[in-house]
Amino acid sequence: MAAFSFLSALSVVTAPSQPDFPSGKFGRTNGRIRCHYEMEESEANMRVQEKQLNRRDVLRCFSTVVGLEMLAGSGSLTHTAIAADLIQRRQRSEFQANIKETLFDAIKGHLELIPSILRLALNDALTFDKATKTGGPNGSIRLSQEISRPENTGLTSALDLIVKAKEEIDSYSKGGPISYSDLIQFAAQAAVKKTFLSSAIRKCGGNEEKGRLLYTAYGSNGQWGLFDRQFGRTDSKDPDPEGRIPQWDKASVQEMKRKFSSIGFGPRQLAVMSAFLGSDQLAVENMLATDSDVRPWVEKYQRSRETVSQTDYEVDLITTLTKLSSLGQQINYEAYTYPVQKIQLSKLKL
Repeated sequence: MAAFSFLSALSVVTAPSQPDFPSGKFGRTNGRIRCHYEMEESEANMRVQEKQLNRRDVLRCFSTVVGLEMLAGSGSLTHTAIAADLIQRRQRSEFQANIKETLFDAIKGHLELIPSILRLALNDALTFDKATKTGGPNGSIRLSQEISRPENTGLTSALDLIVKAKEEIDSYSKGGPISYSDLIQFAAQAAVKKTFLSSAIRKCGGNEEKGRLLYTAYGSNGQWGLFDRQFGRTDSKDPDPEGRIPQWDKASVQEMKRKFSSIGFGPRQLAVMSAFLGSDQLAVENMLATDSDVRPWVEKYQRSRETVSQTDYEVDLITTLTKLSSLGQQINYEAYTYPVQKIQLSKLKL
């Protein structure tokens, strides 16, 4: 069976409403809240209990009244909080759209760097250690002590592309400079999307317009939603410990399996990330296929890539990259947001 490589497609390598309470417990009369005390005792006991409600019932009724009044009084604060949250989401969404465009343009001019960009993101993330909760996609691979390690040989050019893209992105960012940890992972996303699009164009006989339509109609672009929300990583100031990343071009399948297992991944994730393990994806997959645990997944994704939509492959790759890009990270969901400029009404001319 002729396998199609992931990389071979490239020409060059609302505010809450008032709560509804059961009518048998609480009600309103002329705008006032009243409590109904339900009694199941005899007539004699009922008359006694009407005069002497126990302390728990009184407190229950009182706390309900106070709680509802507090809820009603907090309406304006709730609306303000929701409005502020929507503004921040819009700001982050617009910023993401801009950085993706910058990265896509940068990668389009250097398609030969796509395998290195993918491995850069992988090696930055796989320093994560479950036992100590250290490492992960924290941008430490940018530091000279880390990028110069044997496992990162050949990644300098990809890092240079990231540095140049960062200069451009920071020049138009309204919410402060973007972190390397975010940018490296989003560069991997841009590289993956580029290969998906190139695959669609190839299946349309090289017609770019038809390829874009095919990817829009059948691609898995919508699966990136969770990845996009993990936006707000913080850069590490120190390199991660040595010895956490294998030299992928020299590692055996067993070494790869052990590394992926150490972060909670299995043969499935190893197979779907084959494009991140070297510049020749088919060669990597042939090696992975020698392992009985990994082979079924390799064959599954090879078949999927030959289909029009390649859904199984794309969805699993996006899901794995999303998990990988979040290992051990505390996401600041307010990152890159900025105060909204107030309108000075006195300067408005009517």
